[in-house]
Amino acid sequence: MSEIRNDWTKEEIIEIYNKPLLELVYEAATVHRKFHNSREVQISTLLSIKTGGCPEDCAYCPQAARYHTDIETNDLMTVSQVKEQALMAKSTGSSRVCMGAAWRNVEDGPEFEQVLDMVRTINTLDMEVCCTLGMLTENQAQRLAEAGLYAYNHNLDSSEEYYKEIISSRGFDDRLQTLKNVRKTNVTVCSGGIIGMGESIEDRAGMLIALASLSPQPESVPINALVPVEGTPLEDQQIIPIWDMIRMVATARIVLPATTVRLSAGRTEMSKEGQAFCFLAGAGSIFAGDKLLTTPNPDVNEDMELFNTLGLTPMKPYAKGAKPNPVNPDEMTPSEAEKAKWSRPGHRIEKNVEATKKANKKRKEAL
Repeated sequence: MSEIRNDWTKEEIIEIYNKPLLELVYEAATVHRKFHNSREVQISTLLSIKTGGCPEDCAYCPQAARYHTDIETNDLMTVSQVKEQALMAKSTGSSRVCMGAAWRNVEDGPEFEQVLDMVRTINTLDMEVCCTLGMLTENQAQRLAEAGLYAYNHNLDSSEEYYKEIISSRGFDDRLQTLKNVRKTNVTVCSGGIIGMGESIEDRAGMLIALASLSPQPESVPINALVPVEGTPLEDQQIIPIWDMIRMVATARIVLPATTVRLSAGRTEMSKEGQAFCFLAGAGSIFAGDKLLTTPNPDVNEDMELFNTLGLTPMKPYAKGAKPNPVNPDEMTPSEAEKAKWSRPGHRIEKNVEATKKANKKRKEAL
């Protein structure tokens, strides 16, 4: 079971997920060794270039302006600040920098031009450049590609069915359209989701079906464990058992054999032994640094100690794809005048509404 397929059924994936754990991990490890160097793990750094103030209502996200989470909001970083952070990341072993901005979607204008400059700058450092900026038009994807972007991250978050229980301010189809827009360029696709939001195993399988159905399949799939943040609608959600994370990583590895499975948010709640199981099951990347946008992350020295214990080595940049060659800024595709028409489903999610009311009450009390 190691061929690349786009026709998985939910029943097949659930059957894989529910296999006896050691049998599941063994099968996943076998697939991993067929398609990847099992001793190499990519170290990536996630940098929040614009924090907080997002207009969306994602139930898991502390950056949503409508919730009261006490995170420190920041305007868009300067190019020099980003370069400094990238150099620090490179010095500690990172081969990729992923820049995240708390936007609903990319807007053409000075801030987007600044992001393009950031992409060009990091590209000159011989590091893979990834961005996660929200929804993206075909024109904007092309301009990022011309600036030297290596990967674009836009997570599906969950199955299409459970997505409606988490987010009401933007549609699942818009996420798929963004991925299609990226696919029209030479930029690689990074898309995954979060487990531990109250979804069922069927929903986890549904998310993997959505990702596996893409042709070609994403080059990277981040698997995140929910980090409950006070003030968000999911603040009282229980941390998922490590065994769930191992099963999800292993299942993703089998269903998406050539894809890099990224062990992402939630590692602070995982033991070193639990993380080791995830690497055995096929995880080929971690995010380093003390924060993942706004949530805690293990210290980079702890990660290096774990790598040494397990005999893992950091992957070099461009190990799985050629370095992009940026276009001269004067020759880049001009921005398009027409703005994209992204949807706003607008259905009511009770827990999101209650969290918003709670936040508004706190704000009034603080005045």
